This record gives sequence, structure tokens and C-alpha cells, in this order.
Amino acid sequence: MFHMKQHKAPRAAVTALALSVLLGGCVSFGAKPPEQLLSLSPAQRVTAGVATNVAQAPSLVVADPEAPRILDTVRVPVRVSPTSVAYVTKVQWSDTPRHLFQGLLAETIAASGSRIVLDPGQYSGVPGQRLMGALVDFGIDEQSRSAIVTYDAILANPGGAILARQRFTAQEPVSGKIGPGTVGAPLNAAANKVAADVAAWLSTVTQP
Repeated sequence: MFHMKQHKAPRAAVTALALSVLLGGCVSFGAKPPEQLLSLSPAQRVTAGVATNVAQAPSLVVADPEAPRILDTVRVPVRVSPTSVAYVTKVQWSDTPRHLFQGLLAETIAASGSRIVLDPGQYSGVPGQRLMGALVDFGIDEQSRSAIVTYDAILANPGGAILARQRFTAQEPVSGKIGPGTVGAPLNAAANKVAADVAAWLSTVTQP
């Protein structure tokens, strides 16, 4: 027969154990990850090894667009009425839509060859044009069953004076039931359409 010697646990250890038992059922460390993460994929990309004529193409910094609070989130909004918005469950963006759209827009403009696109984080102080704006829509409209992306673009010169401004919008149908597997592709297509239209518009703006 074996005899086990009992040791009295320190009061601090007993207290900590009791607290962990009490809190174990109501505290969650870290949110449950979504089933899917969405991102944007540029339809037009800069071709490796192809040089751009710097003398003919001015430099441009593409800034992160402004966005209302309803869009400044990783969740995918669905407008169910003029005054009501819901969010698609089990899916999120890999980053905020305005930051993802900035990257898509910069790549698309650079691929068009109309501007030498500079990284705003590295070249914010370099003289050159600046593309600013606001992301007005970036979500799903339940009534029309479509993805809608709307961007207000503002092109300014190095001194901050506005050279041109224009609104761009695109709409793509959502196939099937609105859910995690059906919203990513149409939003990506609509965002690429807007980016392509912005790049084409920039090529028509008269240089100062």
C-alpha cells in the first residue's frame, strides 16, 4: 500500500486557481477566426522588366481614400434598406477596404503607364501629383443583388491645388444567395472596373 503525503497549497495559488475556474466559462482569449478572408486582386499588373518613360510620365502618390465608419472595417456591409445595414457573417477582409483599394488603384495606374506611382509611405515628401479621394460605397446592395464600389477621386498638384476631380462607380451582380462564398468576386470585379476607369481618366488630365 502506498501512502501519499499531502501538501497544503499556498493561499495565493489556491486563489489563482479559483479565479481561473470562475472566469473560464466567460472569458475568451482571441476572437474566433472567420471561415474566409477576402482580398482584392488587380486585373492589371505592372509587367516585370518593362521600363516606363519617366520624362513623359509624372510621379504620383496614391493616398488611402477616406471612408465612412460603416466601410472602415474588415466586415462586408450589406445595405438592406436606405437606413439599414447588416454584415455578411463568417467572412472578413484581410485589411480595411480603403487600404486594399489603395493598393489595387496604385497597381492599376502604374500598369497603365500614365504615371510613375510612388509608395506613399516612402515618398510622401517627394514633389509630384497626389491622388486623394473618398470611398463612398464598397459593399453589397440587397435590393439590386449587386456589389457596388464608388470612389470620389481628387487629383492635386505638388502645391495642393486641385487639378481635377470626378466620381467613379461600378456595379456587378451577385450570383446566388448573398453569403461568404458569393460576395468576394463581384466586389473584386467592381473595384477593378473603378480602378481602370480612374487610370484612364488620369491619362486624359492635362499636365500643369
